[in-house]
Amino acid sequence: MIGADGSQLGIITTDEALGIAREAGLDLVEVAPNERPPVCRVMDFGKFKYQQKKKHHKTHVHHTKIKEVRLRPKTGEHDIEFKVAQARGFLGHKDKVIISVVFRGREMAHIEEGQRVMQAVVAQLADVGKLEAAPQQMGRRLSCTLAPK
Repeated sequence: MIGADGSQLGIITTDEALGIAREAGLDLVEVAPNERPPVCRVMDFGKFKYQQKKKHHKTHVHHTKIKEVRLRPKTGEHDIEFKVAQARGFLGHKDKVIISVVFRGREMAHIEEGQRVMQAVVAQLADVGKLEAAPQQMGRRLSCTLAPK
């Protein structure tokens, strides 16, 4: 048997072990049931379970996801601010963000307007993200990738 302070108490009967645990106000926990004689320990079982859960939780690894924020060349200022706030949250959660400016119809004649919107968004997110892929045009879509800093 192992005491509450980690000291070896030797081989004792179950009744004596339970008495020692009750005096200390703790639990008697069997830690090695397959040994002969079985090894028991006096401890706070609730605290032990909590610490194990915490250790298990620390091993959780965040898998980076790719999120997308879509804009248009004529998107309003407030809407852009809202989208930037969303992207800031994604970057804060360690996810990559693709910023896309989608052109429709005659908007293709004014690609510079979409580039202006893209540069403004990238500038606003410069403090939380770094530009991973520069803005590039693919058909009707201008897109770039930001990674968390």
